[in-house]
Amino acid sequence: MDLVPALEEPLKKVLGPPTAKVMAEHLGLHTVGDLLHHYPRRYEERGQLTHLADLPMDEHVTVVAMVADARLHSFASAKSPRGKGQRLEVTITDGHGRLQLVFFGNGVHKPHKELLPGTRAMFAGKVSVFNRRLQLAHPAYELLRGDTEEAVETWAGALIPLYPATAKLESWKIGKAVQTVLPSAQEAVDPLPDSLREGRGLVSLPEALLKIHRPHTKADIDAARTRLKWDEAFVLQVALARRRHADAQLPAVPRRPAADGLLSAFDDRLPFTLTDGQRKVSAEIFDDLATDHPMHRLLQGEVGSGKTLVALRAMLAVVDAGGQAALLAPTEVLAQQHHRSVVEMMGELAEGGMLGGADRATKVVLLTGSMGTAARRQALLDLVTGEAGIVIGTHALIEDKVRFHDLGLVVVDEQHRFGVEQRDALRGKGKQPPHLLVMTATPIPRTVAMTVFGDLETSVLDQLPAGRSPIASHVVPAADKPRFLARAWERVREEVANGHQAYVVCPRIGDEDDDPKKAGRKKSPEDEAEKRPPLAVLDVADHLAKGPLQGLTVEVLHGRMHPDDKDAVMRRFAAGDTDVLVATTVIEVGVNVPNATAMVIMDADRFGVSQLHQLRGRVGRGSAPGLCLLVTEMPEASPARQRLGAVAATLDGFELSRIDLEQRREGDVLGQAQSGARSSLRVLAVIEDEEVIEQAREEAVAVVEADPELTAHPGLRTALDALVDEEREQYLEKG
Repeated sequence: MDLVPALEEPLKKVLGPPTAKVMAEHLGLHTVGDLLHHYPRRYEERGQLTHLADLPMDEHVTVVAMVADARLHSFASAKSPRGKGQRLEVTITDGHGRLQLVFFGNGVHKPHKELLPGTRAMFAGKVSVFNRRLQLAHPAYELLRGDTEEAVETWAGALIPLYPATAKLESWKIGKAVQTVLPSAQEAVDPLPDSLREGRGLVSLPEALLKIHRPHTKADIDAARTRLKWDEAFVLQVALARRRHADAQLPAVPRRPAADGLLSAFDDRLPFTLTDGQRKVSAEIFDDLATDHPMHRLLQGEVGSGKTLVALRAMLAVVDAGGQAALLAPTEVLAQQHHRSVVEMMGELAEGGMLGGADRATKVVLLTGSMGTAARRQALLDLVTGEAGIVIGTHALIEDKVRFHDLGLVVVDEQHRFGVEQRDALRGKGKQPPHLLVMTATPIPRTVAMTVFGDLETSVLDQLPAGRSPIASHVVPAADKPRFLARAWERVREEVANGHQAYVVCPRIGDEDDDPKKAGRKKSPEDEAEKRPPLAVLDVADHLAKGPLQGLTVEVLHGRMHPDDKDAVMRRFAAGDTDVLVATTVIEVGVNVPNATAMVIMDADRFGVSQLHQLRGRVGRGSAPGLCLLVTEMPEASPARQRLGAVAATLDGFELSRIDLEQRREGDVLGQAQSGARSSLRVLAVIEDEEVIEQAREEAVAVVEADPELTAHPGLRTALDALVDEEREQYLEKG
């Protein structure tokens, strides 16, 4: 973050090329500064043992524990058919739980000599399941030998820092590398203004870096973390405050709907009344549209709360005022779906210039990458002449060839699929910056909204429209109770017998080529211990059509199909011609088939909490109650099962998004939510650090208002440049 010569020093010069290469490839660390900002995830105390009971599946972990017993077994294998294969099983304990370590072949000799009962060590490896028990296969380890001189020096003080590590680089090796570069911390330039630091009683940046990597007491860790949290929160909030400040200086055309225009004609033909929430949010949007600087608003709402209707009313208001509106969707399936539902909702109002179109009608066009040349040419012509008031499309809308007559409003659906730059590219197509409305159906806790979408004002729709049915959700433990899975397919048949339809969702498509390198190799016992690959759409559809759902019409839908085929499948499903649709997560957002009442999610543990909530929102969209079955083979005590239990227990997306954040690391959530440096949070925990974020936001606004160019804050400018560089770099990588 700190562009200072000592901290800019490449790691290969300091640590040597082999270590530096691993750090760059696996941890994204390139300079001394990067390594100093790679903070320990937690600390171990000499006298205290870690909890083995809470280990996460499939993650690289480091634990400190004691060897309880070690046994060497012989077995026959392809390599040693005479029973000379060797396997060493070591059980370690922390006083609360036990964990099995396993070593094979020639790898057993060293641990067999060293890991004797009573030995304490740090172990690092990837947690897997074998015979329904957690284990580490071939973990790396470092013995903790009493308090010899060397051990005391290596793990200075009583606290052992444990770093986020990888299979190629264990925590203690990262610790030794940090030890080497730590003296450079003295040269770190402080991004916080002195007045802020002193006013809040925060330690200096060099002191914080020293204390986070080499604490002598828990108070050292607290002081360092508090200070580093402030760095992250404050620099980020300054970046957002500057963005808001710059946006507020831009001119925009105020767009006010005509008294008896398209919007009122549309409202008159609605077969239902708007919810109070929809009215309130619409009023906020119309107020923004009427001002002479661009609206930047985030509309977040529960799955099925009617966001599309609110966005459509905003688009119609802009068309009324003589402008055009563009709706940007993340996938072709979703763009086509939006186009269909907008045209249906508007009826003859969407037939501008056509026979039978209403007097005040406009044209609604679709623009996607896979359209035929003639249709595409016509759509581009309708946009440039202004004939089309509303355009709905995918990334194709951002291309240089696309020109608008007068673009007044951009609506971005599912913001986390688009980077900031893509938003800006589309906004650049207006004569003056258009107004911007961003929609997301992934409910976002308030502090995350402040961190990720801090440059946008927020509106929340949390009321479901009348007539929406409740969704019952249940976990189906397929491994523990196979009978439950059989019952799940019976339930699907019952729904179809009652005239309804069902979705079956799988994590994978199934037409991927198997890796030839892997195929040629004999599987070793530790490969066998790895989990099976996730279930695939093509295999599951085939199995269901020939087995449990024989006689029903089963179709597949996934991202690698030709767009025309995808659209045809969706149309047949929407028309009720298909009983069961086996799909990947392409149906996650926006797909609206009210007659679909049941959903079975296979390998549900492979999806995130928010994603499961999104998927579940595809059923229960009509008057019949919805059913969502989460199928998993994970053992009952595993964190994955607890996560699924949480999803089954509540339909409140905001509650689930908090659980999601608490269970995953912020980086994943923020990384999804924005391109760029928003995902680079290291010590700031968005849920827990609500206060820090709010205070940092106030301080940032004050600093930017007083000095928008930050002339008086060179250290802060440096940190910001680094943040923005990182953002640009990540955006370019995403392409």
